Amino acid sequence: MSDSNPGGPPDYKVYRSRKRPLSRFAGGTDLDALKRRLGRARNEEPQAPRERGAITPGRVLKWVALAVAGWLALSLVLFLISAQLQEGVSDEAERALSSDGNLLTGSTILVLGSDARTGESIDESQTGPSRADSIMLVHAALGSVRKLSIPRDIEVEIPGHGTNKVNAAYALGGPALTIETVEGFLGNGLQISHLVEVDFEDFPELIDSLGGITVVNKTRICSPPFDNFWKGIRFRKGEIELNGRRALGYARVRKNPCSPSEDDRARAVRQQEVLRAIGDAATSPGAFLRLPLVSWQAPKALKSDMKGPALMALFADMATGNSDQTEVLEAGCCINGSNLFVSDGAKRDAVDKLLNGS
Repeated sequence: MSDSNPGGPPDYKVYRSRKRPLSRFAGGTDLDALKRRLGRARNEEPQAPRERGAITPGRVLKWVALAVAGWLALSLVLFLISAQLQEGVSDEAERALSSDGNLLTGSTILVLGSDARTGESIDESQTGPSRADSIMLVHAALGSVRKLSIPRDIEVEIPGHGTNKVNAAYALGGPALTIETVEGFLGNGLQISHLVEVDFEDFPELIDSLGGITVVNKTRICSPPFDNFWKGIRFRKGEIELNGRRALGYARVRKNPCSPSEDDRARAVRQQEVLRAIGDAATSPGAFLRLPLVSWQAPKALKSDMKGPALMALFADMATGNSDQTEVLEAGCCINGSNLFVSDGAKRDAVDKLLNGS
């Protein structure tokens, strides 16, 4: 070797060997081989490839729990968004409501259905002020729901407007005057804390999102034409399944020649039966699969002072504490033609049962 660098360190040339063409298919790189040789020199056993864990009942339950939690979270988000998008009640109605009570310890809600907005069973050609089509009080607490229907033909004193049927209060002053009228009429410490107006346009879609409902019809119904049911509507006696449109018609039948003695009290019973059937459908196994759709549709069917969490608490109370018992304000017939009347004793008993369950 020639000394090309006298007095300094010798020169070295570094040569890099080329990889074999098939080395990538022959067990890895030279570095991998070196590691294996070092492992053998230290008497280490080569590590076996890591195996996937076996599918066990515990793992399956964990996956199912995660899927259920995700499904519930999605439904919750959809409900809250839908509730936030819905129109609230008027400022006058807000001021007429009491601030007492809550949906955990107990709160009274006035539920109104009217033909104020158009829908599948509303005759859009009708003119004049809208009257309350259904009036119901719901006392909701955690795990407990009690209902009281007020027939719309009951004669009451409407503040500032004299004597009239209770449903006329809606036409004369909207929900605010209806709240004041109902509280004044029933008395006995009744205070209405929340208001829910049922939107007849979206109500059928809520029923359909549940997959329909099953009601127990007490008498055969053969209603003549009313609203947009141009051919009338018929229901047999007994257990019947209803889609959204027919459920709305069932709750709004006005005359029933198949049972001529019926009056608005029978109609109130049917409306409570629909409410009970909705609660049953909402807690059925099939409803879980439809939960995101139901969560989106439910707030759309209502107009309320309650938003988000409060409205959800009401639905939870209705689902867990809904009673099969039907309560209609006891009324006698008749004064001033078709008006029903209620005694002071009947009012006292009805309010006591609504608020205290006794």
